[in-house]
Amino acid sequence: MAGHAVKPIWSGLRPPSALDDGTPRTRAGCNAPGTLATHCRRVVEETVSTRRERPKPRATVRRAGGNPVAGRPPYAETAAVLSDAGAAELYDLLNPWDAGLYPADAFYDGLVMTAGAVLDVGCGTGGMLHHARERGHPGRLVGMDPDRAALARARRRTDIEWVEGVAAEAAWDREFDLVTMVSHAFQCLVGDDELRASLTAIRAALRDGGLFAFETRHPQVRVWEDWNPANASEVVDASGRTLRIAHRVESVRGDVVTFTETTSGPDGAVLRVDRSTLRFLDVPALGTFLAEAGLAVEAQYGDWRRGPVTGDSREIVTLARRA
Repeated sequence: MAGHAVKPIWSGLRPPSALDDGTPRTRAGCNAPGTLATHCRRVVEETVSTRRERPKPRATVRRAGGNPVAGRPPYAETAAVLSDAGAAELYDLLNPWDAGLYPADAFYDGLVMTAGAVLDVGCGTGGMLHHARERGHPGRLVGMDPDRAALARARRRTDIEWVEGVAAEAAWDREFDLVTMVSHAFQCLVGDDELRASLTAIRAALRDGGLFAFETRHPQVRVWEDWNPANASEVVDASGRTLRIAHRVESVRGDVVTFTETTSGPDGAVLRVDRSTLRFLDVPALGTFLAEAGLAVEAQYGDWRRGPVTGDSREIVTLARRA
C-alpha cells in the first residue's frame, strides 16, 4: 500500500502521541476483501453512510486510545453510500504522507530518494510515491495495489507507473533497486504459502544487491490488547460530521490476530463493519522466511530512528538485500 480519510479496519489515524511507535498505520491493500497478497480486510456489514481526500481542511482527530490498523485503502466492493471511491478520498484526508511529522515516513523517504528505481507494493492511493516525485525523484517509480479505487486516486499522477495486483503476482525480473511495503502492509501476508510466494516475487523484482524495506509490529508488545471499544477514536471529517471508530479482537491464534473495526455516525448508527487479519512474526520467524526466499537481512531496527531491536521495541523494521 501503505494514500488517506475516515476509514475502517485499515484506517490509520496518526495523532502526535503515536508518531514514534508506528502503531497507527497499516497501509493500503492491506484492508481490501479477499485473501490475496496485500489484502487483509473484508467488509462484514454496511448499512448507510459516507467517507474521505487529502489535506483540504485537515480532519480533526480525537483519540481515546490506540488505533490498530491504518492502511492505505484497499477498499472493498460494497453497494452503497460508503463507496470505495469515497473511502479512498477519506483515507487521503486522514493519512497524508508527511516526512516532517511522521518518523516512519521520513525513514522511507530517505531510502526512496536515494534509489534509482522503486517499487512500492501495497501503494494504495500512492502517497509515498507522489511525495517522492514532488521532491524531484528522477528515476522510475512503480506502485502496485489490488484496490481499484485506491489506484484511481494514485493515477492522478501520470508520471508514475501504477499496476493493479498483489505481491505474489509481481512478474518483474531484476528491475528495481528498492522494493517497499510500508505502514505494516507486510502483516497482511498471513498464510505461509502467500508469504513465500510474495517474498519470492519481491526478490525476483530486485536487481542484484537490491534492497527490500518493510516493517511489522513486534509481537512482544501485544498491541492487539489495546484494540477494543474502550479505546475508540472520534474523527471529525471535512464536512463537520463526527464519526466513531472502534475495534474489537475476535481471535488470537498463534501469531495471527483477527479483529473488526466498526465505523459509526454521530447518532450511533453503524455505518460499516470490517474484519481484518494480521500476522505478527517475531525476528527469528522473519529471518527464516526471508532466507528461504534468498533475501539476506542487512539490518533490523526497533524504532524509526534506527535503534536496536530490544525487549521493549514496538516495531521490527527490516532491510533485506537480494542475496
